[in-house]
This record gives sequence, C-alpha cells and structure tokens, in this order.
Amino acid sequence: MNKWQEFRQASRMHFVPLMAICIVQGTLAAWVWNGEFNIWIALITMIGACAAHIFSMMINDLWDYRSGADKAAFESDEAISTDSGYLTSGKWSERNYEIVSWCVLGVALICAVVLYFLSGWGVLLLGGLGCFMALFYVVPPVRYGYVGKGMSEMAHLLSFGIFPVMGSYYVQTGYFDPRLWILSLPMGILTTLTFFNHHFLHWKTDKQVGKRTLVVRWGVTKSFYFSIVLLSLALLSIVMCVVFGVIPIYGILALIVAWPLCRMYSEMKGEKRNLQNHQRLLWLSLRTSLQFGGLLILLQLISRWLNI
Repeated sequence: MNKWQEFRQASRMHFVPLMAICIVQGTLAAWVWNGEFNIWIALITMIGACAAHIFSMMINDLWDYRSGADKAAFESDEAISTDSGYLTSGKWSERNYEIVSWCVLGVALICAVVLYFLSGWGVLLLGGLGCFMALFYVVPPVRYGYVGKGMSEMAHLLSFGIFPVMGSYYVQTGYFDPRLWILSLPMGILTTLTFFNHHFLHWKTDKQVGKRTLVVRWGVTKSFYFSIVLLSLALLSIVMCVVFGVIPIYGILALIVAWPLCRMYSEMKGEKRNLQNHQRLLWLSLRTSLQFGGLLILLQLISRWLNI
C-alpha cells in the first residue's frame, strides 16, 4: 500500500464528498443566481474546505484514541469501531498521526488566507467558526462532542451544510444571500443524520469512557426515533427548497432517492435494531446523502441551462 492509500484510509476520506457537494452547491448558486464564477477561487475553496474536513476527522480520531473511546470500541464485542483504525491497530504512531493532522490544517489555513485577500472578511468569519468547531469537538478543554445535548448535531449542521454552502457562495460574490440558508439545509441535515447514526455502533463503549452522545443520554430506542425525525426534516427541507424557488419544482422528484433508507428504518422497527443493522443504516445514510447531493447539483445545473 502506497502513502496516498494510507492517507486516504487514515483520514477516512470516504466522508469528504459530503463537504465537496456543499462547496459545489454554493459555487453553483453564485453562478446560477448571479452569473459569477471564478474557477481559481472555486479550486482554492474546494481544497481548503476538504482539507478542513479531513483535519476535523483526523483530530477527532486522535483525541478519541487518547480518551480511550476508540480503543474501547476496537476491543469490545459489543461495539463496531468507526475510526480509521490506524491508531488503535498501531499502523501509524500517535506522533506521526498528529503531525499529518496539523499539516492538513495548515493547508486549510493557507487557502483561507488566500481567499481572505481575494474575497474579504466573510472568509475569516466562517473559517474561524468552522475551525473552532472542528478543533474543539473532542479536544480539551471544550470537548463539546463529549457533552451531548445536541451540540454535536448542531455543529454538524453548521460545519457540513450551512457554512460551506454560504462560504463558497461568498468567495465568488463577496456577499451572502438569504436563500443559502434553505439551499444548505438538505445536505446539512443529511450529513448530521449520517454522523448521528454512527453513534449507535459504539454507544456502550462511549458510555464507559464518558463520551455522552445523544445515543448515550437517550438510549437506543429514543435515539432511533430521533434519527427518523432527522430524516423527515431532511425530506421536508427538499420541499422547502422547491416552495421557495431555490430549486426547480421538479426537484421534488429527488425524494425518491430516500426510499431505500425509509424502508431500512421501517425494517428496523421492533426487534431488528442490532449492531449489524445499525451499521447498514450508517452506510445507507451516507449513500443517500451523496445521492441527494448529486441530484441537487444536477438540478442547479438544469435550472441554469433552462434559465429557470
């Protein structure tokens, strides 16, 4: 295995398309609504945002490893570990993992500085807030990801939905648009749903080490129904996008993509909420999020071509 493949696995890069979709959405909104598009700014934004996402995943793994959360899940028969495994298995040393993490953050910061000089103060505002939430999700003394009470879910909605969509629009135009709040909701809520569902896989070991996610606080049953609420809100946000003219009216057809995920939730009601089914639910949530994102991008392009 070469170094690039190792990095992809260590950084859990399979989640990065969630961020990339948001960047494309905001960039396309600037082009579709205002006719403004600078490819170099778009590329720098994409590199910086994806680097920030990778840093958030790696620093999360690093401090979950240090807290004992990942090691407990790795060694338990009652949990499925969702980290990269590079620390718990000893493939990378803790020191090397930390160095790579900070180097990735360095890339994100360089992109942010360049975009600040090209586009203005909004980059520092959104970038600073995003950096704070990524760093202190599990890093002391804040560690709000260990507190629960919905703080993690709100951070995911902002960091993987609202902020990247608004930011990628801002760097192209130099201002914000109220419609961005609505445009960012489907991906923001679906990404929140995806990350929420991964807590089901190791809630018992999270509880052992003091990581009080909502699943730990509420228990599996209540959390499962909250997961259904998140999916319902994501579907409702698609309808809102149509009602407020953010996407064309035929965008309502995107709801069809959610059918397999809805069916999975239906199957898991009752006595079928075991670890294996929750693992399937996690990956189906990720797949549905990516499919929704792809369709929303396609709808934005179609509205541009048809001048809707």
